[in-house]
Amino acid sequence: MVAPLRPDPRKAVRDMAPYSPPSSGRAGKLRLDFNENTVGCSPRVIEFLRSRICEQQLSIYPEYTSVKPALAAFFKVSSDELLLTNGTDEAIQVLVNTYIDDRDEVFILRPSYAMYRFYAEVAGAKIEEIPYRPHTLAFPLEELLEAITPQTRAVLISNPNNPTGTAIDIAGVKRILDRAPQAAVLIDEAYYEFCGITALPLIREYPNLFVSRTFSKVYGMAAMRMGCLFSQSANVEYLHKCQSPYSVNMLAALAAEAAIQDTEYVSNYVNEALAARELLREGLAKLGIDQASSSANFILGYFGDRAIEVRDALRDQAILVRDRSYEIPGGVRITAGTREQARRVLEELEKIW
Repeated sequence: MVAPLRPDPRKAVRDMAPYSPPSSGRAGKLRLDFNENTVGCSPRVIEFLRSRICEQQLSIYPEYTSVKPALAAFFKVSSDELLLTNGTDEAIQVLVNTYIDDRDEVFILRPSYAMYRFYAEVAGAKIEEIPYRPHTLAFPLEELLEAITPQTRAVLISNPNNPTGTAIDIAGVKRILDRAPQAAVLIDEAYYEFCGITALPLIREYPNLFVSRTFSKVYGMAAMRMGCLFSQSANVEYLHKCQSPYSVNMLAALAAEAAIQDTEYVSNYVNEALAARELLREGLAKLGIDQASSSANFILGYFGDRAIEVRDALRDQAILVRDRSYEIPGGVRITAGTREQARRVLEELEKIW
């Protein structure tokens, strides 16, 4: 009997390594592994959803006539400079789908958020990686500027960077934009609220600039999958062509509209997370554990050849942290949530270390 044929995937897909985030079995544990808000979303979000959801609403396709102008006003852009996305992941995907062809040159940093490489690989791009500077993990600005060519079609940057926590200032961002006028330059600002550095006001000055934000971190809405992509209106028109018309579900859109109204909640959580980050920094230093300088809501510590041992020992105590030693020697990333949570993880580390 002849075996049935099956369709052959594209070469770019065959050559890709699968991406499988360790996202199961996390409920009920101290989640310091994914840089989420560790206490949850604003109570106003839940109240708003309860008051607005009914059977009829869930039976119709989502409309964005209310949330889009509300978010545009909040972010101080016009509605036609904003694309609602299904998390930052879709923002990256839509940008790549809009601007990248097979074998186009794309620059990413190493290590950085895995989805930049993921979507660039799916597109069949020629990926060039610029490593963060050893140990300090400082942004390699001069190295990137030197490597960019007239053929570069995209530069994908997380600022502050995940998993290092290090950041580039606005002067550096401008130098990249000036060096690559023919490229789509994405500045992913998932951790903006914890550092205060933003390129968003530059979108009207630089037609090659794209800025993304997410509701998965400080707003505590990771399960909703809600994000935004900003650029000049002419660019957003093209981005719309590459996006499904209903990719953002109605619950996420309603939740985002409620979340931006509770500025006090966000401010209080940011202050608490920054205080927790300082506790972690001091506590790790007392234990003799080196760390990268962080502008985000997490710390990357260097645990040497005990990185996996430390991760597993904390997991046994229902504390989840993220091993990054496979790409940063000895690296373990610890989310800064609350000061109480920081004290708990430090108490366990003292027993282990």
